[in-house]
Amino acid sequence: MALVKVKPLEELSPGELTEIKVGDGTYVVCNVDGNLYCLTGTCPHAGGPLGQGSCMAGVLVCPWHGWEFDCRTGVSDSSKGDKLDTFPVILEDGIILIDVQ
Repeated sequence: MALVKVKPLEELSPGELTEIKVGDGTYVVCNVDGNLYCLTGTCPHAGGPLGQGSCMAGVLVCPWHGWEFDCRTGVSDSSKGDKLDTFPVILEDGIILIDVQ
């Protein structure tokens, strides 16, 4: 498992999200009521930067066209069945780590 440091948990309050770039990939980490989720950071609709969107009630919203994804599963509310990849998140000594490699 190759873990990547994101940031201290104290810097990502419930309802917030953060974007992280690893190599050629972009990811978004969402804090949903204290539970952390990591997803692909690019919207499949038009390539919007999901890490610049919003996270409300467990729903990640793309800032470009408002597409919505469940932070826990990556499943979109669109009828096309779009789904973001999800990745493991680990909290170690107060630091958020993701396994994206």
